[in-house]
Amino acid sequence: MTAPEQSFVEGADRSRLFELASVLLTYPDAALIGARKELSAAIGEITHREVREQLTAFLDWFLTTDPLEIETHYVRTFDLRRRSGLYLTYYLHGDTRKRGIALLTLKQRYRAHGLRLTPGELPDLLPVVLEFAAIAGQGDGEAPLRQHRRGLELLRSTLNESGSPYRHLLEAVVAALPPLTEADRDTIRALAEDGPPVESVGLAPYGTDVDTIGFGPDLSTEACAHANPFTNRSMESVP
Repeated sequence: MTAPEQSFVEGADRSRLFELASVLLTYPDAALIGARKELSAAIGEITHREVREQLTAFLDWFLTTDPLEIETHYVRTFDLRRRSGLYLTYYLHGDTRKRGIALLTLKQRYRAHGLRLTPGELPDLLPVVLEFAAIAGQGDGEAPLRQHRRGLELLRSTLNESGSPYRHLLEAVVAALPPLTEADRDTIRALAEDGPPVESVGLAPYGTDVDTIGFGPDLSTEACAHANPFTNRSMESVP
C-alpha cells in the first residue's frame, strides 16, 4: 500500500498533530484513557481536514473499545512485532554500533534544546521524537522525523496491513512530512524483505549513557508511560 499524497500542514496544526500523536502512541494506561474528552476536544481544534479525520478515526476506536482490549492490542502491535516497533533507529541501523551512535546523537540534539529524557527513556522512541518535534518546531525539531522517514513508512505500511487502528496516527504524521522518493521506496521494500542490519558485536562502548540499546524496553505499563518524556515539559493536559 502506498502512502497518501501529502498536503501541507501548517504551523499550529503541525505542532498540535505531533503533540497529539505523541500522546496517543504512548501505552494506554488509566491516565490516558481517562483523558478521552480532552483528547477529543484537542483533535477538534485541528483545521487540516485529512489530519483531523485520521485522528478522529483513531479516537472513535479508542473511545468505544474496552480498555483491556486496547492495552492488549498495543502490546501485541508494538512489542511483539519488530516490523511495527516504535524505536526508529532500529529500522535504519538494526542492532549495530551505528544505532548506538544514532541514539547518542538524538540525546545531544535534545540537550541542545534544554531537554532531558526521563530515566530509562530511549531517545528514538516515536512518542519522544514526536514530542520533540512539537516542542522544537519545523526545523531542528522535525529533523529526526525526516531522517527516519523510511522507518516511519515501513511502520505505517505494517499497521495498514494488519488493520491496526494505530495506522490512522501514522497516516496523520506522514501527511505532514515530505513525500517519499523512488530511492526511499526501494529501500523500504528491501527493509520489508530483509529486515534492518544485524551485527553480533556489543554496543556498550558507543552509548554508556544510554540505558538500553537493544530493540527497546518491554512495553509494560511502567516502561511505556511516555506522556511526559522530557523532565522539564509538562504534559498533564493536551494542547
